[in-house]
Amino acid sequence: MRLFQLILLTLALFLQYRLWFGNNGIQDYTQIKSAVNSHQALNAKLSKRNKLLKADIEDLKLGLEGVEERARHELGMIKENETFIRVLPRKHNESNH
Repeated sequence: MRLFQLILLTLALFLQYRLWFGNNGIQDYTQIKSAVNSHQALNAKLSKRNKLLKADIEDLKLGLEGVEERARHELGMIKENETFIRVLPRKHNESNH
C-alpha cells in the first residue's frame, strides 16, 4: 500500500511539473497569450490606419475637392486670384504682465 501511494505521489508531482514548467505548459501559454494580445492590438491599429487610407483613396478618386484640400494643406498651394493670409498668434512678453 505504501508503494502505491508513493507511485501516485510521484506521478502527481511529475504531472504538476509538466503542467507548470513543461512544454506547452502554463508558462508557454502565458507567453503565447501575451504575444497574441500584442499582435491583436497592432492589427487593430493597422486596420484603423488602413480604413483611413481607403477613405483617402476613395475621396481622391471621386472628386477634385480631396486633391485640392491636400494641395492646400500639404503643399501650401493657393488658387489663382486668391489671397493667402496667415495669422500668427501674438507673443506674450512676461514684462508686459
